[in-house]
Amino acid sequence: MARTLGAQCKMCRRIGEKLFLKGNRCSSDKCAVERRPFPPGPKAAKGRRSKLSNYGLQLREKQKIKKIYGVLEKPFRRYFELSERKKGVTGTNLLRYLELRLDNVVYRLGFALSRKHARQLVKHALFTVNGKNVNIPSYILRVNDEIRVRSKENWIKHLNDNMELTQNREKTDWLELGSDKLSGKLTRLPEREDMNQTVEEQKVVELYSK
Repeated sequence: MARTLGAQCKMCRRIGEKLFLKGNRCSSDKCAVERRPFPPGPKAAKGRRSKLSNYGLQLREKQKIKKIYGVLEKPFRRYFELSERKKGVTGTNLLRYLELRLDNVVYRLGFALSRKHARQLVKHALFTVNGKNVNIPSYILRVNDEIRVRSKENWIKHLNDNMELTQNREKTDWLELGSDKLSGKLTRLPEREDMNQTVEEQKVVELYSK
C-alpha cells in the first residue's frame, strides 16, 4: 500500500503552519514550527523567500489538505470527482468526504493521537462499524453508523491511554462519544463550520477546474 514518506515536521514548516501530523508533539515546545518558523532549506534560513504565483498558491493548498488528511494524489482526485457530481458546494463536499473517512473519525473521537496513528489502529482491525470488522482507513461512514472498539483488554487499555492524552482536543458536534468511551456514533453530516478552518478548499477547486 502506498504511503506518504518524508520528515513530517518539514512538511509543516514548508506550508508555514501546524498541520498536527505528530499528535501531542505539535502542541508542545518541541514543535518544529515554533522552534524554526521558516521553510526548510538554506535560502529560507537566511530570510530569502520566493513569492508564489496564483498557481503556486493553489498547488500549496492542495498539498496542505492532502498532508492534513494523509491522502495521496489518486484517491484525492477521486474524492474531488465525486464532490463535483454531488449536489452542493464542491469544496465543502470534498472536505466532507475526507472528514467521513474512518481513520479521520477515529482521530476526531480521540482514540488516536494523530491521523497517521488512527490509520495504524484501523489497519490492525481494532474497530467495528455497525458490528462488522472494518480495517480499511478510507471507509466512508454514513449518518447513524456506530464505531466500537473490539473487546480485547490490551487494545482497550491502549485506547484509554490515548483518550487521556487527547481529552483537551476540541470536540466535534457531529460525532457522539459513547458513555463507555469505547464507541462513537456519527449523528449528522459535518457542515463547513465543523471542518478545518485553516484550509481554502476553493483554491483546490480552481486548480482542478483548469
